[in-house]
Amino acid sequence: MSRSEIKLLQGNEACAIGAILAGMRFFAGYPITPSSEIAEILAKELPKVQGKFLQLEDEIASMGAIIGASLAGVKSLTATSGPGFSLKQENIGYASFCEIPCVIVNVMRGGPSTGQPTLTSQADIMQARWGTHGDHPIVALAPSSVNEVIYITIESFNLSEEYRVPVILLLDEVLGHMREKVEIPDKSELRIVDRRLPKIPQDDYKPYSNDELVPPLGYFGCGLRFHVTGLTHDERGFPTNRSDEAKVTLDRLEAKLQKLREAENYVEFFMCEDSPEIILVAYGITARVAKRAVSVAREEGISVGLIRPILIWPFPDKVIKSLLNSAKAVIVSELNMGQLIYEVERHIKKDIPILKANRYDGYLMEPELILDAIRDANKKIKKEG
Repeated sequence: MSRSEIKLLQGNEACAIGAILAGMRFFAGYPITPSSEIAEILAKELPKVQGKFLQLEDEIASMGAIIGASLAGVKSLTATSGPGFSLKQENIGYASFCEIPCVIVNVMRGGPSTGQPTLTSQADIMQARWGTHGDHPIVALAPSSVNEVIYITIESFNLSEEYRVPVILLLDEVLGHMREKVEIPDKSELRIVDRRLPKIPQDDYKPYSNDELVPPLGYFGCGLRFHVTGLTHDERGFPTNRSDEAKVTLDRLEAKLQKLREAENYVEFFMCEDSPEIILVAYGITARVAKRAVSVAREEGISVGLIRPILIWPFPDKVIKSLLNSAKAVIVSELNMGQLIYEVERHIKKDIPILKANRYDGYLMEPELILDAIRDANKKIKKEG
């Protein structure tokens, strides 16, 4: 019998619960609207499961702390919003290059700068991918319901441990604070990925071995000695300036995420079974609104469907490219001035028109705004057809 519970939860509450279910036992953070509830809940709940909670002096220290905890073998989490996410970027780059598993929650708010702390946005999409310098691997996921937040939080930890990579969980203010009916699963029903530990003698251990895409990672105190540095390093973790060693490492870091681009379980298709003429792309909370717009447009006789990428980075182009390229028009709807649209545009044929349906004043997207874009695209198709 299932021992799941039914509760009415905020998205931020669901995130904290999902993290604990995933086995997270260390949180470090600094309060910032609209993510603060995650820290507040974990400050209360982590001690109950022998976990540790730290409030640090700033977001830079918070990111450094979860890197340290992860290297000590503990699943680790931090949570923030726009300005704090910016401060974390240098250490996110360190975690990426040193292949240190950890999860960063960014509850997106209006910006830039201090912006609109209590209002919503999806304007950190490109920062999630390119916020830190250099070529680096990163995974970013975007749930669209409070119930899904639990499972995507757990999956964030799974992917982080499986691929030895920092994972960014992109919520937004609306999703973080809205309340919905949630089924909290029993842990026995969940897929939980724990770190693959090395089972080799000290002399043979290479924490950055290029013989496999994701080499096993020891932890400080496990009996294996290893070196960690943000400098370009060899297979044993020591600095190197050799061009062959630098290139093979960067190639491996890029290649280890290739499988995710082809994973169908990180994309939702809505009313796409008949290869519609118009494809709408939306993610996160905006996808909820987009489903309503698609349903109304279908009632009006417009051939339209929705692609919702749950995996934002690496972009799942292998899964969605054929459907995008069979369309006569593509629309991307976002709570920003246009960010993911440029990634979508890279993967469609040049003769397919791509339209925007954006809102960036801090408030939730409305179905009518997306409907107007769908109707405009349909008129364009009929005129040219």
